[in-house]
Amino acid sequence: MRTKFVLPLLSISLGLFAVGCNNQPKQAETPTTQEQAGHEGHDHSEHAGQPHQDAPAAATAPPTVKAANLSIPEFTFFKVKSGLPFSRADIKAGQNTVFILFDPSCGHCQNETRELAKNYDKVKGVNIYYVSMNDPALMASFLQTFGKELDGKPNVEMLYDKNQEFVQRIHIPAQFPANYVYGPDGALKKYWEGEKAISEVISDFNQ
Repeated sequence: MRTKFVLPLLSISLGLFAVGCNNQPKQAETPTTQEQAGHEGHDHSEHAGQPHQDAPAAATAPPTVKAANLSIPEFTFFKVKSGLPFSRADIKAGQNTVFILFDPSCGHCQNETRELAKNYDKVKGVNIYYVSMNDPALMASFLQTFGKELDGKPNVEMLYDKNQEFVQRIHIPAQFPANYVYGPDGALKKYWEGEKAISEVISDFNQ
């Protein structure tokens, strides 16, 4: 059963890495003159009122995704430092929980982390979980390099998504970093993709 998911999940991962640092909204592309000419000769009479089926998107395009999960699902990630499993039951109760899906090589992820580190006192009451499908060796030095003030803090954890559960159970973002803020009751409050002003990030983490 498990082998059925290997290729689709690998495609998801590659798609995410391809757009990892793009924090600008994708704009609709204007068709070329040649494309317009080809389309003008297409007969729509046979499927009037039906959705038009265009050619498949390029393999590197991010997948079409549904909205983020409205509540924290069951999951099993692994702590990068210890290798121990980390599940929903391990989340500290009574405060907001933020998942940051990131790529260690993404400049926008690095910058958000730097800014959060500078403002740690403003987010110390929030569970902050960095999650990535990257090699744990690449993740291990991320906070030391880009956010020393966050490293080792009791409310901050670096988690390895070994089985790609995040994109299966929570959301498939088109941009990194992707931030997901859940309340003490486990209900989704807000999520966004890409970098934004740190003052807004801190406000949303604490809302």
